[in-house]
Amino acid sequence: MTYAVDFETVSTVGLESSPVAEALAGLRANEARYFKNKYGHVFTVEPADEATAAVEWVTRILDEERGLVISAKPLEASSFQVENIRMAYVFYEDGLSINVMYTVDDGGKRAVGFKLSDGMEVPAELGAFKFARQKSKLAGTIRGSYFVIKKEH
Repeated sequence: MTYAVDFETVSTVGLESSPVAEALAGLRANEARYFKNKYGHVFTVEPADEATAAVEWVTRILDEERGLVISAKPLEASSFQVENIRMAYVFYEDGLSINVMYTVDDGGKRAVGFKLSDGMEVPAELGAFKFARQKSKLAGTIRGSYFVIKKEH
């Protein structure tokens, strides 16, 4: 079932099994606010087992680009296009959020972003990355990192 994320009334719907459910819900709401304000796009998510195409695309890019395999269970995912940018998000049970920004035009920006919910440890598989901190009214302190996608996906 698709769920439109409300960034004014933050809800843990779909994320209840996470030990950092409230922080992860805030992180998800933070993303929803960004897309609404920048693109007028309503950010929707669905259970990961119903959004298999999005989860598989993100999983494949992580593996093919960096040999990364995320051990946490995916809870929710989203896939959409705004302007000429294909986006995919996966929210994991441990509090991790991974997004893929893939400009469909040749030579455009393409990257994978990692965001860690407030209160979670850096997953072992992401230990090589440096994380910058950012404050969010919705999510508390968000730690983020990224890498540039080099191959075609």
